[in-house]
Amino acid sequence: MAAMLKLLRPGLHVKRWFLVLLVGMVVVSLGIAFALTDAYRTVVVPSWVSAATLQFMPLLMRAAILLVLGAGLCAIGVLGLYRSLTAVLPANSPSLLERIYEFRVRQGGPRIVCIGGGTGMPTVLRGLKHHSANITAVVTVGDDGGSSGRLRREHGILPPGDFRNNIVALAEVEPLMARLFQYRFGEGSALGGHSFGNLFVLAMTGITGSFEHALRETSRVLAV
Repeated sequence: MAAMLKLLRPGLHVKRWFLVLLVGMVVVSLGIAFALTDAYRTVVVPSWVSAATLQFMPLLMRAAILLVLGAGLCAIGVLGLYRSLTAVLPANSPSLLERIYEFRVRQGGPRIVCIGGGTGMPTVLRGLKHHSANITAVVTVGDDGGSSGRLRREHGILPPGDFRNNIVALAEVEPLMARLFQYRFGEGSALGGHSFGNLFVLAMTGITGSFEHALRETSRVLAV
């Protein structure tokens, strides 16, 4: 209930569609009512139809009963639809309404530009992403050691390490996926010292033909 009340706040672009839905239901109901009224006047209907439409009751009482019944059926339908949609969400994840609310709030957040590199910038981005989706990260690429340095020398690409760290920091994925991209292979093999994320960016560069496109596609995979 609290999540539903949040959707009534200004700027979420939800209330207008509820209103459109309500108006549409009213228009459809009026159309059905006009058709039934004309049918009553021109067609002989069985006696059970009169009983089913509560013709033996006063008009206002019939209207009240049908309004309550219709509202109840609409509520049941909306609740059932909501449960069907949320059934696909991962366990222990925020509800669909919470996700909609957070998405709209973040979309309306301030425009932020972060410039830097190293280990500090991902930490900053990880905190900022909860307050705004309008974040631009300008990442320095002076890394020449470790996995990034090896890939830079052997494959002629920009050092992917800092890019990887910042993309993972902004990602909206399960923690296991983030850990996968940060996983570093142990020493003693050809992959020793390399992180999975760096190799992923390298492979994506080969597929897309461009390091820039590789970063863009990696961001898309991680739902940045």
